[in-house]
Order: sequence, then C-alpha cells, then structure tokens
Amino acid sequence: MPDVLDATPYDALLLLSFGGPEGPDDVIPFLENVTRGRGIPTERLKEVGEHYFRFGGVSPINAQNRALLDALRKHFADHGLDLPVYWGNRNWAPYLTDTLRDMVRDGRRRVLVLATSAYASYSGCRQYRENLADSLAALEAEGLDLPKVDKLRHYFNHPGFLQPMIDGVLESLAGLPEGVRDGAHIAFCTHSIPVSAADTSGPVAGHGDGGAYVRQHLDVAQLIADAVRERTGVDHPWQLVYQSRSGAPHIPWLEPDICDHLEERHAAGAPAVVMAPIGFVSDHMEVMYDLDTEATAKAAELGLPVSRSATVGADPRFAAAIRDLIMERAATERGQRVTPCALGALGADHDLCPVGCCPARTPRPAAAGADSPYA
Repeated sequence: MPDVLDATPYDALLLLSFGGPEGPDDVIPFLENVTRGRGIPTERLKEVGEHYFRFGGVSPINAQNRALLDALRKHFADHGLDLPVYWGNRNWAPYLTDTLRDMVRDGRRRVLVLATSAYASYSGCRQYRENLADSLAALEAEGLDLPKVDKLRHYFNHPGFLQPMIDGVLESLAGLPEGVRDGAHIAFCTHSIPVSAADTSGPVAGHGDGGAYVRQHLDVAQLIADAVRERTGVDHPWQLVYQSRSGAPHIPWLEPDICDHLEERHAAGAPAVVMAPIGFVSDHMEVMYDLDTEATAKAAELGLPVSRSATVGADPRFAAAIRDLIMERAATERGQRVTPCALGALGADHDLCPVGCCPARTPRPAAAGADSPYA
C-alpha cells in the first residue's frame, strides 16, 4: 500500500479549464460565451466557428480534460493522496459556477485550483481568477457558505511539465527524414497576445519588454533546446514564435506568426522545422487548426518538411507534477519549510499573485490572489 500523503488544509482539487463545444449546435453559443461583452458580430463568430465545424463541431479540449481527470485520480490513488478532483470550465459545460456549487454542497471548504495554463498573462491567469471571483459572487448571492480558494503556482518550468515536451521534440526530430534531421530548426509555439498584455504580465516589478509571459516561454524553450542537444549531440537553431492571434489588426500582437516564420525559415534555407507547442497543455483546437491544419498546409505549399511535437496532455509525469505542486503548497500553508521544484533560470513562481500582476484593462475582482475580495 502507498504511504498516505497529507494535503491538509486542502480537501479538494478543482481542474479549471477553458471549455469547448461538443457538437455543431454548441459552436456559436460557445463562441458567444467566449466573446461576451466585446460586441463581436455573429457573422464573425460564424467565420471562427468554421474551425470547429471542420472537426464536426467538437473541440478536443473536453475529452482531453476528462483524460487528465482520469490520470490525476489514478495517480492520486496509486500514491496515497486522498483528494477528490472536480472539473469546471470558464466557457462551456461543466460550468465553473455549477462545479463550485457542487463542491460547496459536498462540504468542500478549502479548494486548490489547477488551471490548464502554465504561464503568466491576463488571459492565462488573471482571467481565470476573475472567473473564480464571479462564480464565488454568484454562490454568495445564493446564500451559500463560500470555500477558501487558492490557485497552484505556474508550472511552466516543473520537470513533470518539461520532460514530456522534451520527449515530444525528440520524437518529432526522429520522425523527420534523415537527410534533413540534423539541420532542422525548432519553432517553439505559443498563443500570441497583445503586446500591451505581454508587457504587463507577471508582477509589476518585471513589467516591460514582454513581461513574464515572454521570459517564461523563452526559459522553457532554452531548457528544451539544451536537453535536445544533450540527448542528440546536435545544437538545433530555435526561435519562439506565435499563433492564434485575433482582435483588431491595428493593435500590436506578439510576432512572428508561425506561418510567417515558416516562410522566413524556408527562404533562409532551413531544411525542416519542428513545431513545438510549448504554450499549450493539450492538443486543443488552436493546436489542431493553427498548427496541424493551417501551418502544416503552409509548409506543404513551401515544400518545407515539418513535424509537430506532442503537448503534455495526460502524461503520467504531468500528473506526478501536479501531485508535487499540491504537496508543496499544502506544506507551505501548514507553515513548513519547502524547497519548490523548478528548472531553468527563473526559479519557482509565486504562490499568491501580487497586486498589479497581469492587470485587466478594466479592473475586476479576482479571487486567489493578494487582491482577492474572498480572503
């Protein structure tokens, strides 16, 4: 029998994700949820919806979250961690508010939140915290006793997140034709965000020049590139590139775009490119469409061999990393001395998001941070 692991003071883990449609009739309502308050016309939503209709109107993200839930529950049981795992989404069923209501009715009083976003940014961290605050406010209005909610720290540089991506890049390189393999470039891909949002990501002291968002991705890319060199003896050129930009064209977003990057690499004589989606936890729609469909079509048009490496998904090492993060945070909350597990130059990120971290353009309450109205 495994030793029993102590997660006190926590009595539940909440997997908090983005959500996605699970059939053609869900697509437009889902996109309306995502864009609510932005005044985006229905015709534009239908254009974006074509990405989902291409795949039968089903986003893979919910199935991937179910797989991660299964992996976490199995890993916890196998390692003596008695901690129930719940799942709630920001934009589609199961909705976050409904899940938190179920947790309250199940008697959960101290909840840890795992967001399916590894890096600091408004859309990748604070917006999740704002949604948590909205849901807690809704439950408060219903007269329910609110649980205390904390969020696990960013895990971009935890070995259990990095190792599956390293293996994925190695497998993608091995799958390229032998004649182009050693000269292949690596394009480390992540979601583009407005430059202004990147510059204000992370704590205030680090704002400017891409903020924590760019620094964290560059640190991960360097760690993976170094590991690939150590394992293969080949020093592959690499660059951090972006995908999935949206919004008004006059607003600057992080560049270069992956398709532009492929054109530039082809013109410069690169024999092949591995696209490594380090900014994404799983193979959701933006990976499947923007990389597997759009970028791969661009590479075929250029005659440029490409391969796309796997995301972390439900890899057992990621489940183990989440267990480690839970144990780390629980021990800290109990007042014990903890040595956080993190690789690279940046070290472990903060447990509690400070005031001014990843600010919104319009200030809104956000839970699980130093400025939380739900302490």
